[in-house]
Amino acid sequence: MATQKYKTETLKCWNKAKEIRMNFYKKYVDAHDNGGLRWAGGAWSFGAIPAGLGNDIFPITGEPYGASIAFNKEFSLRCLEATERKGYARDLCSYMRSYWGSIILDEFLFGGKFPKPDFMWQDHICCSHAKWYQVANELEGGGIPTYSIDVAVGPYQDVTDNKIDYIVNQMHDGITWLEKITGRRYNDELLIEAVNQECRATSLWAEICALNKGIPAALDEKSMYSLYVLGTLEKHSKVVADFYAELLDEMKYRVENQIAATPNERCRLMSDTQPPWGFLNVFRYLEQFGAVSVGSLYTFGLIGVWEDKPDGSWGPRETPQQKGIEIKTRDQALRILTDWNLSKPEWQHFYSPHIKSDMMIRIAKEWHLDGIMLHYNRGCEGLSLGIAENRLALIEAGYPVMTFEGNMGDEREFDEAKTMSRIDSFMETLGMKNIV
Repeated sequence: MATQKYKTETLKCWNKAKEIRMNFYKKYVDAHDNGGLRWAGGAWSFGAIPAGLGNDIFPITGEPYGASIAFNKEFSLRCLEATERKGYARDLCSYMRSYWGSIILDEFLFGGKFPKPDFMWQDHICCSHAKWYQVANELEGGGIPTYSIDVAVGPYQDVTDNKIDYIVNQMHDGITWLEKITGRRYNDELLIEAVNQECRATSLWAEICALNKGIPAALDEKSMYSLYVLGTLEKHSKVVADFYAELLDEMKYRVENQIAATPNERCRLMSDTQPPWGFLNVFRYLEQFGAVSVGSLYTFGLIGVWEDKPDGSWGPRETPQQKGIEIKTRDQALRILTDWNLSKPEWQHFYSPHIKSDMMIRIAKEWHLDGIMLHYNRGCEGLSLGIAENRLALIEAGYPVMTFEGNMGDEREFDEAKTMSRIDSFMETLGMKNIV
């Protein structure tokens, strides 16, 4: 093995991240036993709004649950096949199909029967978002109150007051709906607290990712998958925001002391969209060449919220609290929540591949990349939209690009041996030899 260039060590907060994740699912399962309520929705749903119903309201977010299923290949296959037997097509979102399969089998990945939610709370930007929970409701036997907010108003650069109003008005109606279907009185103070925590958590995650501009990278993308996921579970939670603050401190320590994720780092890459969750060993294989994936637009921008900084770099968006803004009313909280989410990087490229290409090229420059790995992911139409155009733009900008085909949540559509062979060839074009 080549001489180690950098120190390396396990994250001190690693086990805490695992504990938070498992507690999230446990609280959802146990909610009824403790007099609370359960709701189901997507990782991008406005979870800060149901939080106004009380401190005993617990969500399950569909995409990370689908990814967890995908990691368990035996259960994943049973879920997918159960969905197919019901007549649903294999080219639909694989997270969605896995989630439906778990309902059909009436099996929860973490043990027991699938815990039925009291209501569905979703937003709609990807083609399957609202339909996901309409079908989930039907598979549960119907009768679950379901509400979805249309957020597809165009890229943030074109947002107007009218577009903000369109979403905020749906939110106001949604709060009235929540009060009606739960019989609870809405608490604006809990909403305001949740909005502040969401802004804090998502800004902190962006700041953590920005520190990976340093050489060596303090985090590798495979590890980042286990950390960003907390924001997809409950981004409005103080527990998540506090954890990211703790992680940020540890990241600063690692950067200052040149503690590397990959001790022999000599090649910096990024990926794109969700990985094939059942085959994360792909990222460990890169280490044999001294290569590290420092992240991606997906890991940076699915939850992280960014802005242009005065020096022209991309960095974490300043929160309302950092600006000295005190949220005092329900309407103000909803407007801030809307504007904040509309600026999310991963929402932008639903409207044009050129917007995504510009962001990817920016990452390639600021994170000092040597190449890019693009996953032609058949499991997610939304985040794979325009990916071939992204490839061409990156090549035109001077960056070597490797593509591989697969599916984030369906192992039947991923060829591990072929992908490893493509990595070998890509590393050769970059002048990287196996150093193990």
